[in-house]
Amino acid sequence: MDARPIGVFDSGLGGLTTVKKLTELLPGEDVIYLGDTGRVPYGSRSKETIIKYSRQAADFLAGFDIKAMVVACNTACSSAFDMISGFYDMPVYEVVTTPAKAAVLCTKTGKIGVIGTAATIRSGAYEAAIKAIAPDMFVFSAPCPLFVPLVENGRFEKDDIAALAIAEDYLSELRDAGIDTLIMGCTHYPLLSGVISKTIGQEVTLIDSGAETAKLVAYDLHMRKATAPDGSEGKIKYYVTDSIDGFSILASQFLESDVRGMVEQITLE
Repeated sequence: MDARPIGVFDSGLGGLTTVKKLTELLPGEDVIYLGDTGRVPYGSRSKETIIKYSRQAADFLAGFDIKAMVVACNTACSSAFDMISGFYDMPVYEVVTTPAKAAVLCTKTGKIGVIGTAATIRSGAYEAAIKAIAPDMFVFSAPCPLFVPLVENGRFEKDDIAALAIAEDYLSELRDAGIDTLIMGCTHYPLLSGVISKTIGQEVTLIDSGAETAKLVAYDLHMRKATAPDGSEGKIKYYVTDSIDGFSILASQFLESDVRGMVEQITLE
């Protein structure tokens, strides 16, 4: 047993999709969450900047003597994961490989779509992960740079006119390609799952990269016998690099739980 917390970081709200699944699977675990909301989104930054921001976020979490770290930002994973995972003496989990495996298992036509930030799509990380598992898969990718700002501004309801118009512009080619499985390659995107499903078609299976990774973390901690002691009541502490109020409102809405009083603003520079 290991009572130390699990650390999770993302560029903003998106990593909460991972936290939500983690707390469902491991309700006794303490979680430290860092949302770098003052510098979101990462997807439009240079690789060097993404590496710098990711290292600062990882160092902050490591200061809490965590037992495991989840890099719940697909952009950070595609640009900086190798550097991060090699630096810390703890399990570090990324959000690319596990959802790629889930998509390969799910597809019936062999046509898999991937959406993500410009940096994630440019890296080709998902295509490489899918092809490493099943070389015969057809992968269709599309960058969706405005999805993160939509989520960060609370525009993620399934009938939001602006979100639907942007989604149509981004997803129409994937729909026309006949994909039957779509990897939401950014942990912000599941908050837009209603909009995405309405646009791409209800018959297309959506793969939540954060939730799939949370399943892996839960399984791996059990196998390592590193879960919290039986009877533990898990607590979550949230840290952000920008406004507490804006994050608290949107996080409470998504998590369906009031997080006010649990959020602290910090600086990473």
